[in-house]
Amino acid sequence: MEVNIKAIHFDISEKLTAFVNKKIEKLARRYDFITDIEVNLKLVKPETALNKEAGIQLMVPGLPDLFASKTANTFEEAVDLTIAALEPQLEKAKDKK
Repeated sequence: MEVNIKAIHFDISEKLTAFVNKKIEKLARRYDFITDIEVNLKLVKPETALNKEAGIQLMVPGLPDLFASKTANTFEEAVDLTIAALEPQLEKAKDKK
């Protein structure tokens, strides 16, 4: 499985990269049919609240790509919310497999 993390409009810290990788690994262990994961972290409007957006795209062979995106006050919260939004999609994909 390949994980690709992109930081848009900011420089990503090692701590944030480690956090994202930890969350993604946990997800990948539960759903072993995921082949690739793309994480886009974006700073939307630097001067406002709720300005950190996380978008996660999962590639599953034989099914359309799964995607979710959430915005929050911190990237960690946005990643957690996005993963929570992806879990029902993954359950459906698991049933189809």
